[in-house]
Amino acid sequence: MEKITITNQKQYIETGHSSKGNQLKWKDEPWWYKADQMGYESLAETVVSRILCSSDIGEHVIYEPVQIVYQDKELMGCRSKNFLGEREELITLEKLFRLHTGMSLAKELSYISDTKKRIAYTVDHVISYTGLTDFGAYLTGMLEMDAFFLNEDRHTNNIAMIYRLDDKSYRLCPSFDMGLSLFADMRGDFPLSKPLEDCRKDIIAKPFARDFDEQADAAGELYGTQLIFCISKNEMVKEVRRYEDIYPKEVIDRVEETLRYQADKYSYMIRKKG
Repeated sequence: MEKITITNQKQYIETGHSSKGNQLKWKDEPWWYKADQMGYESLAETVVSRILCSSDIGEHVIYEPVQIVYQDKELMGCRSKNFLGEREELITLEKLFRLHTGMSLAKELSYISDTKKRIAYTVDHVISYTGLTDFGAYLTGMLEMDAFFLNEDRHTNNIAMIYRLDDKSYRLCPSFDMGLSLFADMRGDFPLSKPLEDCRKDIIAKPFARDFDEQADAAGELYGTQLIFCISKNEMVKEVRRYEDIYPKEVIDRVEETLRYQADKYSYMIRKKG
């Protein structure tokens, strides 16, 4: 695992946002770095991204763990390559909606009681603003990923598209930001002492429903199911074990057990058995 030293003179530092607070991020082309704050976000990002390489989900950000030295402190974290090309901008759902309506999408969704209608409302507006006619399928795949990996941090500021400044067109954005998956928030809602059965009962999905299956199924009914894995359950577990020399045994064991449970629950998504 590589060790990276962050200096104020060398890197631009910003604070990244999640639904649970702020996370330190640094940009040093071509890399983005971010430090763990809630628990083992870097492990979750890395494992999820590697497993998704054996799926049909399409383009997604690849993460790898790194040790970050910042202000004389050693922090566990991860890095990924910048996926924006020259003269491209990341436009989140929230920003897109505000640009065109002056209103908050998250707030508008709170006025719609039906999950399927919330999703359709979002997709219809994105298509009308961007011309991305396959956004419904894209969003469905994302919600299916969130259900499988128990990503509790999906919101209107980390669903995005990419705007090309030269021709003023849009393209789909690689899927990113899965750090609060697999009960990574062990310093808050999901301490290691908490039984996994209780973790599964307490976790709350976002942004269209509080239940992962409810929002993924609603999207699937509208735009068709999307996510299929070409990797077996045991091969998924091997991706976790790859990092057992970096993370504590109790963390590795919990992520492994969580993945096994999820793979059994969503076995219809897995084409390769074993």
